[in-house]
Amino acid sequence: GSQVQYLGPRPLGVLPSFGFLFDIDGVLVRGRTPIPAARTAFQKLVNSQGQFLVPVVFVTNAGNCLRQKKADQLSHLLGVPISQDQVMMSHSPLRMFKHYHEKCVLVSGQGPLLDISQDLGFCQPITIDTLREKRPLLDAVDHDRRPNVLVSGDFSVVLFGEPVRWETSLQLIIDVLLTSGYPGNPYKQENYPHIPVLACNMDLMWVAEAQSPRFGHGTFMVCLENIYKKITGKELKYEALMGKPSRLTYQYAEHLIRAQALQRSWEQPIQTLYAVGDNLMTDVYGANLYNRYLQESSSTGSRSRLQAKVSGAAAHCRSVLVCTGVYTPHTELALDTRDSIPDTVFHGHRDFRFDPALVEPDHIVPDVDAAVDLVFQLENFAPN
Repeated sequence: GSQVQYLGPRPLGVLPSFGFLFDIDGVLVRGRTPIPAARTAFQKLVNSQGQFLVPVVFVTNAGNCLRQKKADQLSHLLGVPISQDQVMMSHSPLRMFKHYHEKCVLVSGQGPLLDISQDLGFCQPITIDTLREKRPLLDAVDHDRRPNVLVSGDFSVVLFGEPVRWETSLQLIIDVLLTSGYPGNPYKQENYPHIPVLACNMDLMWVAEAQSPRFGHGTFMVCLENIYKKITGKELKYEALMGKPSRLTYQYAEHLIRAQALQRSWEQPIQTLYAVGDNLMTDVYGANLYNRYLQESSSTGSRSRLQAKVSGAAAHCRSVLVCTGVYTPHTELALDTRDSIPDTVFHGHRDFRFDPALVEPDHIVPDVDAAVDLVFQLENFAPN
């Protein structure tokens, strides 16, 4: 016991009190091409054994594959081992919606939808295609011939991403909503509020290798919302919206950051999240919105501040914008969208409001390597 007093104080910044949330596309890759700064940055984030020195979570609005596949792609790309628990797809928060897992869910989107749904915990997913094949049966008035897969009242809809044949999906989702899970029955006015709808990824458009933006899932949602409203005169309501910029996404990401710190037995509480992204409307807006939520939670009286301490909620979420993706400082448009596009044009989702303060990044840096350097400097963090 006596030799303890000879040990000097622990050097500053060996244990992290912060974590990184990295967007993937436009920050680490463009299409399939790696951004050179990414490998350099990640060499600084791991020790010689390839273990992370700080908690890191990848937050993408993509949703058409399993997180393990994304983790493998990232490991290959960055040259460091990435586990699936570090990867957050737009649909990842659905894991927390356990009360839907037992229910029958109609799933819409592309990719291995059944695998994704089951990986998230859903026991009875039905794809639009399956519903289409069963459709003739559903027109039958005879109750005995109704397949028992569609149980009224315990039915919900999960929108994973944009489908391939929009008209088929739009038609069948509307059928399910207007008949409370019995498509083929007559539409009834009393089927409102409609059965639960959960949606992932609200991006209106996305940029692939072709430089003109393509329709995203947000565009599909605009179609669905407007068709529903036109037919019923009522608003389509979402039980939950996830993917950036929704609060749910950042809450879940923070939960993953904490789990990593716990796993590594890092005692230091995580105070600050640094969200590194290339998009003002998703990455910056989302991080700033979450930061505002964290500020409000901590200031609404001592009781919630106490709860925040107990649950260990972060104090801040800082937005760091890189110039390797959607945002480029050279184009006038990106520099100040508000001058070139009138205020009335808002590309966010219907249920979010445009607020100029939310698209102001805390920091602008050239690339992800510069972002890591900046954060280490701000945090006075010197692991090696």
